[in-house]
Amino acid sequence: MATASELLTHVDHEALHAYLERARWFGSKGRRFTVSEVHVLGEVAPPPGEAAASPAPTDHSTRPAEAAREPRVVVALAEVAFDDGGEPERYQLPLALYDEPQERLDHAFVGRWPAPDGAATGTATDAGAEVVAYDAVQDRAAMALYLRSFETGSGSAIGFVRLGGHELDLTAPGSPFTGEQSNSSVFFGEDSVLKLFRKVTPGENPDVTTHRVLTEAGSTHVAHLYGWIEHDDTHLGMLQQFLRTASDGWGIALASVRDLFAEADLHAEEVGGDFASEAARLGEALAEVHAQLREAFPTDTVDAAHVAQVMTDRLEAAIEVVPQLAEHADAARAVFAAMAGLGELPVQRVHADLHLGQTLRTVGGWKLVDFEGEPAKTMDERVRPDSPWRDVAGMTRSFDYAPHAVAASMPEQDPDVLHQRAIRAGEWARRNRKAFLAAYCGDAGFGAEDRTLLTAYVVDKAIYECVYEARNRPTWLSIPLEGVARLTSD
Repeated sequence: MATASELLTHVDHEALHAYLERARWFGSKGRRFTVSEVHVLGEVAPPPGEAAASPAPTDHSTRPAEAAREPRVVVALAEVAFDDGGEPERYQLPLALYDEPQERLDHAFVGRWPAPDGAATGTATDAGAEVVAYDAVQDRAAMALYLRSFETGSGSAIGFVRLGGHELDLTAPGSPFTGEQSNSSVFFGEDSVLKLFRKVTPGENPDVTTHRVLTEAGSTHVAHLYGWIEHDDTHLGMLQQFLRTASDGWGIALASVRDLFAEADLHAEEVGGDFASEAARLGEALAEVHAQLREAFPTDTVDAAHVAQVMTDRLEAAIEVVPQLAEHADAARAVFAAMAGLGELPVQRVHADLHLGQTLRTVGGWKLVDFEGEPAKTMDERVRPDSPWRDVAGMTRSFDYAPHAVAASMPEQDPDVLHQRAIRAGEWARRNRKAFLAAYCGDAGFGAEDRTLLTAYVVDKAIYECVYEARNRPTWLSIPLEGVARLTSD
């Protein structure tokens, strides 16, 4: 039987290029690139001696002959080189390999290439046989192999590590989550969720390490970690608790804003969908998580002047992308200068990319998700201790985004209506920021130094948002740009 590496000996780089270009999780869309190398990490398979189970048909249209076949699942890294000379990137490709086309997986087709010595998956022996590759995330049979490997091991260089405390339902069928972007997730019934990291860098992934310590600390504000996948010192994925009753925090906030806009004569606290109590619970949850992270990870201090200079440099770079920021630049520099005089700032492990879209509301309270950090930063930067105010700033900016995003999505009307809508959006944002901050700070209160720090981090976050929107959603650029204007004029 051919080895995992042999199966990809003649891999079609052009096919991989086309596949990456259309993948939602490919992070460098719009840049010209080539697939320069393919590194085979190993195979997801039962340990030697264990019989491979046959996958059940995935739908009524599957032919019996296809349904009885189990793929070879090979995990590879595609190294991408850019024509603009930027740093190369590596993307994880979990591939379900067959020796003939599988009609049920046409939507997940990756490519086809000659099999080594006519032996594609260990069953074909005819000369001229092919390897037919599909995205394993979309193949229920392949995902069944992943799930079983958390119990039995994979029998290859890829390690499946389990934490105790939960008995996996190995019969649960895998269903890919269609809303994922930077990674790929698969639900196993209502028991567990597998997240495979697509853009991979060597070393620990904070999504794994942070969830691990919070799980072991008994945190009620995260989905518990059941295990992870690794190769050498690199995390490839993680298996977590399925939150059956979860609702997206961003969606709940938008519904609250719509309720407010529908009641033209009522204030935010008078509307049935008032979000302030939920904002307060979010503040309490974040405070508890920060306290647990301080206990579990090393803490340190940084010079406030250095942080302020980094923020100032980021502003100067942002002006090159968003020239409209120039008129607010002096005021923003003054905000950062005020922060620079605060001396040493305590830093610790934080979420680092917190907003309403990274929260889930369950019957058991709020859960924080996706501790990978800001996507634009390197992995070293993501695991570096940072100020807790970074997370607080991210959430307060999200409270500003929600009402203005709803307002931007509504049909244009006369100036008076638009003016009233803007006033009500500001009222909603202020009310929820206040409730969140009061709960987060608790008995310690929110002092003058805290205000200086938070203002700097919020302005820095809004500047980052301006660059993001200019590059990805130009029609939303006005939301963070107006936020910078408000924050620097107070």
